[in-house]
Amino acid sequence: MIGEARHVLTILAVEDLAASDAFYRAAFGWSPAVETAVYVEYSLAGGQRIGLYQREGFGRNTGQAPTIVPPGELAPAELYFHVDDIQAATERMKQAGARELSPLGPRDWGDEAAYFADPSGNVLVLARPQ
Repeated sequence: MIGEARHVLTILAVEDLAASDAFYRAAFGWSPAVETAVYVEYSLAGGQRIGLYQREGFGRNTGQAPTIVPPGELAPAELYFHVDDIQAATERMKQAGARELSPLGPRDWGDEAAYFADPSGNVLVLARPQ
């Protein structure tokens, strides 16, 4: 056993860092805690962080750049967020330019949720427990 593992940081590889940064600022109102030429990181409530790494920069750390997600396609993971005001959050997401994948509605697991894609095809879910 390795001890308790705590999820503290999720990093998304993005095609256009400037466009993705602008999107996340507009969609969530986040300000960067770290900002370099190839990486931007936001601090969230509870001590978690989300980073955006320009695809080729991401590849320098892993030895291989992630596959480019073609326009209109999706990355194979999702980020799931609980929000207090689901109506305002989904509207803000749309205004930021997110591609709506599934409209806001009740889900079998008990949440009301809406699915979106960011400019790089990463799936974002805004949800409210019922």
